[in-house]
This record gives sequence, structure tokens and C-alpha cells, in this order.
Amino acid sequence: MIQRFCRYCDEPITDPGDAVHLWYEESMSGPGWDVWAHREHAGLVEPDPALVRILARVLIAGWGRA
Repeated sequence: MIQRFCRYCDEPITDPGDAVHLWYEESMSGPGWDVWAHREHAGLVEPDPALVRILARVLIAGWGRA
């Protein structure tokens, strides 16, 4: 059985019907992983702030070249 944990509350998701797949996170050094949440927490999960900052820097740097 695959053990899934909620990204919002960090508790295990024991009921497969309660698991909501949110997205797939890539990894730089190997395979990535799926991000899951309880159905009631799915709308409360926010993306990793570090990834958002990196994306913003890439977009800003790209605007300077256009």
C-alpha cells in the first residue's frame, strides 16, 4: 500500500477516496513526487514559496532580454 501524506496538515491519508492529487513536483537529483491532500484541505494548499520566488526571478530575468 502506498502511504500518502496531506501537504496541508502532514497527516497520513488513510482513505484512498479522500486523497486529492494536486500536482507533481520535479526533482533535480532523481525522480520527483506526487503532492496529495485530504479532500477538505485541497483548496487550502499553496505552492512552495521557494519555488514561486525562483519562478519570479526567471520571469523577471527573461523580461530584461526581450
